[in-house]
Amino acid sequence: MSAKPSSYAGRWVAKVRDKIVAQGRTAEEALQACQQSRYKEKPEVSYMPYPLHPLIEIIQRDYLPVDQELYLVGGAVRDLLLQRRSPDLDFALPANGIAFARKMANQLHADFMPLDVERDTGRVIFTQPDGAQLFLDFATYRGGDSLEADLRARDFTINALAYDLRTNEILDPLDGRKDLAAKLIRACSATSIEEDPVRILRAIRLAAAFDFHLDPETRAHCHSLSGALTRISPERQRDEIFKILHGPKPEAAFKALEMLDTFPYILPELTKLKGVTQSSPHVYDVWKHTLAVLSALEEILDALSLEPSLPANPLSEALSATLGKYKEQFAEHFSNSLNPNRSQRALLFFAALYHDISKPDTKTIEADGRIRFFDHDQQGAEVIAERGRAFNLSNDENAHLVLIVKQHMRIHQFYGAFARDGQMPSRRAIYRFFRDARTSGVELTLLALADVRGTYGATLTPETWQAYLQIANQLLESYWERPQEIIAPPRLLDGRELMRELNLTAGPLIGELLEMIRENQAIGKIQNKEQALALAREEYLKATNGES
Repeated sequence: MSAKPSSYAGRWVAKVRDKIVAQGRTAEEALQACQQSRYKEKPEVSYMPYPLHPLIEIIQRDYLPVDQELYLVGGAVRDLLLQRRSPDLDFALPANGIAFARKMANQLHADFMPLDVERDTGRVIFTQPDGAQLFLDFATYRGGDSLEADLRARDFTINALAYDLRTNEILDPLDGRKDLAAKLIRACSATSIEEDPVRILRAIRLAAAFDFHLDPETRAHCHSLSGALTRISPERQRDEIFKILHGPKPEAAFKALEMLDTFPYILPELTKLKGVTQSSPHVYDVWKHTLAVLSALEEILDALSLEPSLPANPLSEALSATLGKYKEQFAEHFSNSLNPNRSQRALLFFAALYHDISKPDTKTIEADGRIRFFDHDQQGAEVIAERGRAFNLSNDENAHLVLIVKQHMRIHQFYGAFARDGQMPSRRAIYRFFRDARTSGVELTLLALADVRGTYGATLTPETWQAYLQIANQLLESYWERPQEIIAPPRLLDGRELMRELNLTAGPLIGELLEMIRENQAIGKIQNKEQALALAREEYLKATNGES
């Protein structure tokens, strides 16, 4: 048998000379299977435990009363069977969920909060050695007064699983393990989707995350009930959408959501993109282009991650050769978040989803037949702002999204100048780009790379791709290696000094002069306070003479 020992988790195995030769659900089954082929040898029979989270083992060993029923349930069990580390741990017990959670928090020296008093659910917040927080939720049975009723009331069979902490057995009333093996997303009942329509979005998220597919009946239910998504709060819609964007295969996920006819009810702005044609060099309509950008962006972020997982190709290899030196900086950048519930990565993908949202409303056709979309970036910024408000995103998140959509053509303008005269962006242009982009410059650079991939498709030439990479390299080199020189030069004087030296009163002119000084620092024209004052005085005299 060639499988790794972890493949036998939850089974009994027979070993001969430390090699697994047979397996079974019980010790007797493993022994009998071994004797059929190795009847002359005496095997060692042992149980192969599931790869539990260390904290669960501590609870089992030190804190679980002998008479206490306690089950690990839902996605944590699914992840256990898939040998994945689950980000959170959900437990079910017959009664006293909040009281048990409070007791467990005290024993684990962790924080506690009552999560849902009505459903008797308490949360333990455990800080792990690396500083990351792990949530342990303890809830009384839902859907009835038994564990089986609880499991049957869940969304999908692969989540209707329980692990008995007393016996180390898996309880699987709906054949979830069989669906896991078949890579199938199947609703627990005919009414599962209707009972909570947000499960439509969750089904697509799980399918993308695990590379599974929906069974035909579940897909039919999702499609027929897509209109019921309007019953779901904007916050719950938002949370599922951003989880999709944070996970793998966002392009496939949104293609599936479009096929299920969900957009009119969750993201109505997207419905207008399909079929909107574009002129060369675009090879797709606006909707297919948007999907292609999502796909390219995923590939770009993967290639620039510390542990790439997608297959390499010539474009990603050239990307890594040019920008791979900044992998640690990218990792640190995306580890920060404007909101603890939504990642920086998900926000970038949301901006990518909406970057051309106003092209249908700005489409014009010129006399020569060329299609143009004047100001689609500016109008698109207003649309994504409205969507962000509808989703109750924070002000910081909304400002970030607006900047990305509003400024997403800037790097294409840099490429246009390069194509015309062969010049890379000047120091002045780089300074102004990051001044306007503020903290969104990294995202704008990555989106531009994905955008050009989604524009040209298979027609993208190595020369064009390399030009974009060089522009991106120059921008990121300035941002990460020369920030005080080009991006944010140290202040040489403040507004009060400027007013005192030039005998000025407060007003817009002060800000304009300070900005002019910073820009001239960035281009290397001035280096000290004296030069800054001289330049400000000269510009002030020009302004006053002009007024007279």
